[in-house]
Amino acid sequence: MNNAFYFGDNLHIMREYIPDESVDLIYLDPPFNSNANYNLLFRSPDPKRWSDAQIATFEDTWTWGDAAEETFESLTFGAGRVSDVMLAMHKMLGQNDMLAYLTMMAARLVELQRTLKPTGSIYLHCDPTASHYLKVVMDAIFGPTRFQNEIVWQRNTGKSLMKKRLPNTHDLLLAYRHSDQSTWNDDAIYSPYDPHNLPEKTKKKYSHKDPDGRLYRLDNLLNPNKNRPNLDYEFLGVRRVWRWTKERMQAAYDAGLIHQSGPGRVPQYKRFLDEMKGLPLSDVWTDILPLNSQAQERLGYPTQKPLSLLERVISMSSREGDVVLDPFCGCGTTLHAAEKLGRQWVGIDVAVQAMRVVEDRLRNSFPKIDYDVFGLPTSVSGAKWLAENDPFKFEEWAVNVIGGMHSGKFRGDGGVDGTFYFLTGKDEAKSRGIISVKGGRNLNPGMIRDLVGTLERERRFTEDPNAIAVFVCAEPATKGMLEEARHAGKILTDFGDYPAVQILSIDEIFGGSSIRVPFLFDVVTAAAAGRRRPGQKSAFLDPRELARQRQFLFSFGGGKGKAEQMPLFQEQPVMPAHVRHAG
Repeated sequence: MNNAFYFGDNLHIMREYIPDESVDLIYLDPPFNSNANYNLLFRSPDPKRWSDAQIATFEDTWTWGDAAEETFESLTFGAGRVSDVMLAMHKMLGQNDMLAYLTMMAARLVELQRTLKPTGSIYLHCDPTASHYLKVVMDAIFGPTRFQNEIVWQRNTGKSLMKKRLPNTHDLLLAYRHSDQSTWNDDAIYSPYDPHNLPEKTKKKYSHKDPDGRLYRLDNLLNPNKNRPNLDYEFLGVRRVWRWTKERMQAAYDAGLIHQSGPGRVPQYKRFLDEMKGLPLSDVWTDILPLNSQAQERLGYPTQKPLSLLERVISMSSREGDVVLDPFCGCGTTLHAAEKLGRQWVGIDVAVQAMRVVEDRLRNSFPKIDYDVFGLPTSVSGAKWLAENDPFKFEEWAVNVIGGMHSGKFRGDGGVDGTFYFLTGKDEAKSRGIISVKGGRNLNPGMIRDLVGTLERERRFTEDPNAIAVFVCAEPATKGMLEEARHAGKILTDFGDYPAVQILSIDEIFGGSSIRVPFLFDVVTAAAAGRRRPGQKSAFLDPRELARQRQFLFSFGGGKGKAEQMPLFQEQPVMPAHVRHAG
């Protein structure tokens, strides 16, 4: 199985494209019911002028409605433990958002159980809001005897005072194994000693320090079995029955590992603290700190988890070369940890916005990384297929592929599907652009006139005469549309004149065209909460850089690193062939 990133509803993708017993480890961090909107955060370059964008990517999934009711009926259609548990939940909770959440999660957990190898394990990250219900659901799907641990991760210190209850400072990881043969690595269940904060018992034991500052303790070299003639010899003037052969004792002495406090004293072995495995882990983890606002790895996701947390989970329950699946991969922490530890991986996410954040993260951490991207087009025909078959996903993709930030709305957006920011002056003066996307085949000049009206409203609202608009269409623009765009005039910047209304067709985007502005605010930097990447002096870049970024964005090889020398796009299907249908 190749490393792969899928975009879309993970329930559909798992049913159609993830084979039975193909995954060694599953980690999922789904939207908690207490944070059901599963927000993505994008920072604006000037929060005083424009508010940051908070985009809800699961706004409708976790509420009771037709989709939840249909899924509930499919889960309870036949007999079995899952049906019994869900019917009991319905009787106890009634038809509400909590039942919808558990229903949608149960359907996905059924598919996840199917994909696990007999040696596999699953870790479900949740909070106390629904953990007790989820554990019952997992007992029904995986079996109560397959429950391994309820791990408590302290994600903050809870300094705020609560008037009616104690502060909630922890998350939970519900760990289940598929069978008694599930992978478990004993060497990974220790946390390294902190020499500056040792447990009192350990500090007393490791009370010696060598010239290099290494802490050590003295260990007994005598053999408890006195009836070992082959180990009875004199060493450093002392005759005893030793644990080791004379040759091994001499080698340890030559290496500086044998200590004798004085002539005639029994030698002892120097056991160094930094060579020990560390403190054995319990099911309460307080040693992995949450990400603060200044953390270097922070990418702007409110729900982002520390890389070290995923490294621990993956190290405990998988081996090099194993396949790790994260069906809610978000900003890609699981994928990053899996790649770092030599595992294969599969990530699934419903948010197109996550794509450039994850790919930027992986590319900067692993320049030679190789993987496939499914669910998004890699060619003109693929883009048109997406426009016809999933207009909302096409809209979201089109905004992101030209460097914008999607509005997060598909209805009632006031004619603005996305926004972007650009420099208009050498003194860091900035303006905002709006994006409108039309995936249909029927185009007419009235659409551009409507966009001009929206642009004028934007300029009045923001008091920004340099605001511009970009119209993205699946089919080539008509002559009348181009004429209406020309009538909209130009904006004047320190870097020259630029069209106030611009049109980009899919053919032009795949041909290397980008928004025509002096310098475009990098959406990846925006997603990284304003944190500049190493070596990047500004968060603004030449828009032609987007053409180079698309070489990675569309997952194809080659290219010479220049926008004018882009390779031809490979004709690839938007999705791979179906593996199976687990209906």
